[in-house]
Amino acid sequence: MKIKEKRLLRGPNLYAASPCLMTVIEDGAQDRQTAPAGFAARLFALLPELPADAAVRLADDALLVEAVEPVLMELQRLAGAPGHFGATLALAGRPRARRVVCGYATEQVAEAALRVALELVEALAHDRPFDLQAAVAALRETAQDHAIGTSTGAVVQAAQRRGIPALRLTEHANLFQLGWGSRQKRLQATITGATNSIAVGIASDKQLTKALLEQAGVPVPGGATVSSEEEAQRVARRLGTAVTLKPLDGNQGKGVTTNCATPEQVARAFAHARKYGRHVIVEQHLEGRDYRVLVTGRKVAAASWRRPPHVTGDGHASIRALVEIENRNPARGEGHTNILTRIPLDALAEETLARQGYTLDTVLAAGVTADLRGNANLSTGGTAEDVTDLLPEETRDICIRTARTIGLDVAGIDIVCQDIGQPLRAQRGGIIEVNAAPGIRMHQYPSRGTPRDAGAAIVDALFGECDGRIPTVAVTGTNGKTTTSLLIAHAVRLAGLRTGVTTTEGVYVDGVRTMKGDCTGYHSARSVLADPGVDFAVLETARGGILKRGLAYDHVDVAVVLNVSSDHLGLDGVETLDDLARVKAVVAQRATRAVVLNAEDDYCVAMADGLRDGVEAIYFSLDPDNPVLLRHVENGGRALYLQDHSVVLADGSRHEALLDARQMPVALGGAARYNIANALAAAAALTAHGFSNAEIADGLRGFVSDAKHNPMRSNLFDVDGVTVIVDYAHNCAAYAALAESARAMTAGRLVGVVAAPGDRRDADLIDIGRTCAAGFDDLVVFETENRGRADGETAALLVRGARLGKLADDSLTVVLASHQAIRHGLSLCQPGDVLVFGCGTTLSELLDAIRPDKPDLARRIEAEAI
Repeated sequence: MKIKEKRLLRGPNLYAASPCLMTVIEDGAQDRQTAPAGFAARLFALLPELPADAAVRLADDALLVEAVEPVLMELQRLAGAPGHFGATLALAGRPRARRVVCGYATEQVAEAALRVALELVEALAHDRPFDLQAAVAALRETAQDHAIGTSTGAVVQAAQRRGIPALRLTEHANLFQLGWGSRQKRLQATITGATNSIAVGIASDKQLTKALLEQAGVPVPGGATVSSEEEAQRVARRLGTAVTLKPLDGNQGKGVTTNCATPEQVARAFAHARKYGRHVIVEQHLEGRDYRVLVTGRKVAAASWRRPPHVTGDGHASIRALVEIENRNPARGEGHTNILTRIPLDALAEETLARQGYTLDTVLAAGVTADLRGNANLSTGGTAEDVTDLLPEETRDICIRTARTIGLDVAGIDIVCQDIGQPLRAQRGGIIEVNAAPGIRMHQYPSRGTPRDAGAAIVDALFGECDGRIPTVAVTGTNGKTTTSLLIAHAVRLAGLRTGVTTTEGVYVDGVRTMKGDCTGYHSARSVLADPGVDFAVLETARGGILKRGLAYDHVDVAVVLNVSSDHLGLDGVETLDDLARVKAVVAQRATRAVVLNAEDDYCVAMADGLRDGVEAIYFSLDPDNPVLLRHVENGGRALYLQDHSVVLADGSRHEALLDARQMPVALGGAARYNIANALAAAAALTAHGFSNAEIADGLRGFVSDAKHNPMRSNLFDVDGVTVIVDYAHNCAAYAALAESARAMTAGRLVGVVAAPGDRRDADLIDIGRTCAAGFDDLVVFETENRGRADGETAALLVRGARLGKLADDSLTVVLASHQAIRHGLSLCQPGDVLVFGCGTTLSELLDAIRPDKPDLARRIEAEAI
């Protein structure tokens, strides 16, 4: 078997609403490579948890590739990163190939599992042994390498439950963006974008923290910072009680030793703390239990009693054996990868046991408990019990004041006292530490007591009632996407909002282009949604982007589907217009407020049946008598239509004229009906978002579709009295619309300088030629992007179509180079004629054509386009 194509669809896609790995896999053999006898039995013996339907699919003459998807899904499950969607699809005209689609939780695991699945299937097909245990172990390691930390995951999941989008900003770090655009927040572990860096620095300096808290009237233990053992001994003697030693800037309990009562113990504790920092705090040891209080915003979200790692004797097993038994608990893992951490058996554990009179080989009597650490951090094997409901109001106030004094929006307050249910001062308890990035798994998953959704508390503190989303519009269709997107964005900017727009020409943020090129896919949309300077996103979403990476958004407020016509067929598995419509419908199905649909396009109209519950359909049409639109309005729906040059908004009870279409520069005096249709769609999207009629009309009047603001989209130039229209047109529908508009602009001749991309099917290129023959008086055929075809082959197919369209030979010329083709086309024109230059890639092609004879004109056009 060979992988012929592989794509990671990172967002909603043609197959599922969640991320998928899509591969096209083909049998390497010339004949169908079917599963050999005994294959299914060997497969189910190795993977007994495979779904029952896999056995049916792998009966007798099934292709081996049919086994890949269920095996890949099972491998992901065994790795601890399960996907939740799988499908194996046939490919038209390729009987030995299958399209295998598998949902995933972690894309690195999915890719690795694909390789393993192919190896496993091939091994079993040839009755070779396969080391499943080693393969799964490697996949689990990959899953752990790319897993989200427990605390970060709790916050991210809480955000997603509230409908707040979450984007992982780097592949390995736990750095997330919650929300979009100007409403986004950043999160790394439990440090947020609102966390004050000075406050983090203060919390990292334990002595400074104590000083500020003491100044604020918060109870803290007495002590001092030292840098030598002699100083440590002197401070311990001055305090006159047992002391705790810890590194000044440590974390996770590293280097901490508690209850040091003798000079020898102080010496050992100092040496231990110095391993983790140059300076060491020596402070009064507070007697009592260790508690952690989580403060989020201005409230206490949770509190836990943290118990040191410990084991309880059974009268038979040694402490070493009891720890080994406890570490086999599935809830325990390495570091922060699981709910609890494995208990380390190290020198500090031995020292802690020695203080209690035990060794690792001691057999504890039944019911007797031995501690393995002097501190209760979960990162060193401790456990936690929820005590949130026990906190007195005074203690809550002290904790909130502590976080405010340090300046933290999220803080873990460490308290030592005898009874957390009693006021701190009355029992001489105190705050021993403040943590700027507190772990929250102890609150989410306590060993005992009520679980507290600490992740949700952090999200609430970050967002309040906001869902973190900025208003969004996604625009798709075969033709008109860029112009419609720019029309919407222009109106929104005039209304005072900062826009982010993705188009075929680039990404624009608040009117400034930040990226150049075809930016209609996943990465471009994500860049806009990640930009903190964007209040409103307009996302042109093309067929290619949907098929290659899926959508960059889980859903949008408003989707616009302009039309579905023949283009790009025969590519990426899209063979028919029905296939193409299904791709475009992916965008419509992600709308949550409204979908704008072309009432004149049957494929668009059919999409109304697949919308989410409660999503409004808004139709637009150049024909005021369109039956779909009329029926929709009669039923109380909203629609935009053209009536006697007026753009009219209907809402079931009222029909209100917004403006005269001829006032819109994009309409070219009313001749460019396709751009009027784009404007209707833009107005419908703006209406769905609640913009006023005046704001919509101002936006449509103000947008100029010239070479500077909307390059290669019906840009007009005067070349010695000949009107030249430069347009990106490259399919039948676009050429037909362009010819119709150009015809309305002249009583003279209409000359077309035309081409089409070479990766279109022969029949499609012939149809384009036929369409152009019907629309233009003279044709000059050139070539642009041949995309694998030999020179002249694409032009020959266009010419064949033009001849089928009955265009006379004396009106048909082939000039392969674009600038030479334009010069020849201009030579056919008289003042008052119109020349259409279609399927151009840049304005420089026109400039190159006219510069030799008209350098001043070329310089003027170039200056206007900058």
